[in-house]
Parts: sequence; structure tokens; C-alpha cells
Amino acid sequence: MNEVRKIVHLSFPPDSSGKPVVCNIIKLFDLCFNIIKAQINPREVGEMVLEINGLEPAVNDGLAYLREHGLTITPVAQTVRKDEDSCVHCGVCTALCRPRALEIDRATWKVRFDSEKCVACGLCVKVCPVKAMETQLENGYL
Repeated sequence: MNEVRKIVHLSFPPDSSGKPVVCNIIKLFDLCFNIIKAQINPREVGEMVLEINGLEPAVNDGLAYLREHGLTITPVAQTVRKDEDSCVHCGVCTALCRPRALEIDRATWKVRFDSEKCVACGLCVKVCPVKAMETQLENGYL
């Protein structure tokens, strides 16, 4: 079976915001997740960007479980790309990259980008002084 990684945007109605439905996907479906961004507004409507990892059938079952509990799921079809020709290797982006997809190679003092580790949060795109980091959208979703 194939292991997959999906990044999704979840919207929680007020009656689901206080329930541990996201945590339950660990126990019920043997999935791993990483919360990229989360917030609950004053009306208790929640939003979360979540990276989910696991076997493909389990990921699909986990997403179905979240839908059954009233969450709206939208795929985050965003990737980040590094333009090697534009990069001046200043390292500003590396300070904000929590998953360590961007790191300074100590041998060459150049910024390395590992797209497999990238969770497409977009922080590097915002801080790059020469715009070498770019966001690419697919299907019109962000």
C-alpha cells in the first residue's frame, strides 16, 4: 500500500470546535498529522491547515470521519518552489522553516531546499528579499 501525504484546510462549525475529532484520527485510523495553522474566531468557528500522513486508504477513511463530524475539507493545492537562479543564499528563509525544508549547507554556505519536507506554509515566500521562493497554486485553492 502507498503512504501518502495530504495537506488540507479544515473548517469547523461551532459545535465541533471543542471536540477532539482531529486527534481521534490518530487512534482510529493510525494516521500522523502536523498542524500547520489553526485558529478559532470569536463565533467559535474553527479553521485549521493540516498535513496528514499515512496509508492511502486510512487517510481517505480519516478524511471521511472528519466530514461525518461536520468539518468541511478543502485540499490545499499549493506547493513552494525555489528559483535557484534568483536565490542569493542569504538564509533569511531558513530561520522560519520549522520542518527544515530550507537549510544552509555548511560546506557550501548555500541554501538547500528539500521539497519533500516542505509543508507549503508559505512563510519563506513572504520573507525572501529577492523573491526566489514562489508559491504555486493548483485548482485555484490556497
